[in-house]
Amino acid sequence: MTSGPMRVRFAPSPTGLLHVGNARTALFNWLLARGQGGTFVLRVEDTDTQRSTRVSEEGILEDLRWLGLNWDEGPDVGGSYPPYRQSGRTDRYRQAADRLIAAGRAYYCFCSAEQLGQERAAALAGSLPPRYSGRCRVLGADEVARRREAGEAAALRFAVPEGEDLTFHDLVRGDVTFQTSVIGDPVIVRSDGGPAYNFAVVVDDAEMAITHVIRGEDHISNTPRQILIYQALGWTPPVFAHLSLVLGPDHAPLSKRHGATSVSEFRARGYLPEALVNYLALLGWSPGEGEELVVADEMARRFDLTRVSHSAAVFDIEKLAWINRHYMKQADPARLVTLTLPWFVTAGMVGADDPGAFAAVAAVLPMAVGAVDRLEEVPQRVAFAFDWDAAEARRLVDAEPDGARVVSAFAEAVAGSGPLTRESFRAAAASARAATGVKGRALFHPIRVAMTGWDSGPELDLALPAIDQVAAVMAQVPTCAERARKMGS
Repeated sequence: MTSGPMRVRFAPSPTGLLHVGNARTALFNWLLARGQGGTFVLRVEDTDTQRSTRVSEEGILEDLRWLGLNWDEGPDVGGSYPPYRQSGRTDRYRQAADRLIAAGRAYYCFCSAEQLGQERAAALAGSLPPRYSGRCRVLGADEVARRREAGEAAALRFAVPEGEDLTFHDLVRGDVTFQTSVIGDPVIVRSDGGPAYNFAVVVDDAEMAITHVIRGEDHISNTPRQILIYQALGWTPPVFAHLSLVLGPDHAPLSKRHGATSVSEFRARGYLPEALVNYLALLGWSPGEGEELVVADEMARRFDLTRVSHSAAVFDIEKLAWINRHYMKQADPARLVTLTLPWFVTAGMVGADDPGAFAAVAAVLPMAVGAVDRLEEVPQRVAFAFDWDAAEARRLVDAEPDGARVVSAFAEAVAGSGPLTRESFRAAAASARAATGVKGRALFHPIRVAMTGWDSGPELDLALPAIDQVAAVMAQVPTCAERARKMGS
């Protein structure tokens, strides 16, 4: 199987949101496929009928698209090995199960949940790993037929060979060995007829010609069971690579108590997809050459599973913020305005249909990029340009020893001057200094509080021109000249 063209897959269960740990798994599969000229397959594992939903599936697919992880085959684009949802592959599982039964490698199990619970409790009490006793493995064919004809519920179990060592080579961890004596006979078809994970995934990967399976280390214990099923069906197993878990700062598995954990949450908070992709790639892998800021196509060119660490990766929100600031600075300004605009609408600073909204946001965005960690924070950073509190500005001006004199002189300097630019602001400030003899902070701080109503904020030669640009497209926003006149009177 592994001698043909490389084929990898990402197979999410549509039972919730796309966790960043699973997104990293998808990313590593994508990087390998794109870097090696392989095929990236998306398969939906929706056999959990109680929890799987199409809403969740669409959300996962949308998050993958947002990240830029396009797939070559999948439920929405088709491919050579359809269908790409497990719920549509029932006949294939049944056929494979019948082959195992005919070969004597699978048997019916009539044990009740109560019996299995008692076995599990007894094993744990004896400090032994829970393992099915195999009591139904010895049932005769006549008894099995009689009980099935009577309508007794039965699952189908795979008969694991006893007393063998099973070794497989993991591209991340090296050789891994399991003793079959501790595995037990896994259920491959539940009593309701639904395929169990370890069985369905083997059938799907084999029939879809998957050559490399890259997944989380929580699947390591599943691998020997799957390899045995591959062998029993006469199929060659794929190459396996198990990635370390993504942990929170406390070194516990990343969960909601650590904050945002799903791709949609990071998206909703204003992280750029290229930033999240770049950061996720660094969780257990290094692009080399002493670099950390690398675009996806270049990462794909350099990606190598042998350089993936088997040590757990700790999710560092501060490093993600640093990477996001970098990509915000690099982003196309018009794209950044489009992405940021919804947060201004939510904050009530612009209307959703306001014709001047785009221009207003474009005017203030340069002041915020580089000063905030994510787009969600932009409106708060530049709110002074949209909402000026004259009473608060007056209070702050009056608290300055030379506040009134400075602001009156500044108001006179900008009266009738038109929209301020960086140069005209500096000229007006110089004029106020010449008129009052006040300089430094004693000059600029009264101007700041008068014009913005804030005690601190962006550089004035950026802030004041931005105010006038916003005022030019939003009639309700007073210009700098109007603000100065009111404060100087």
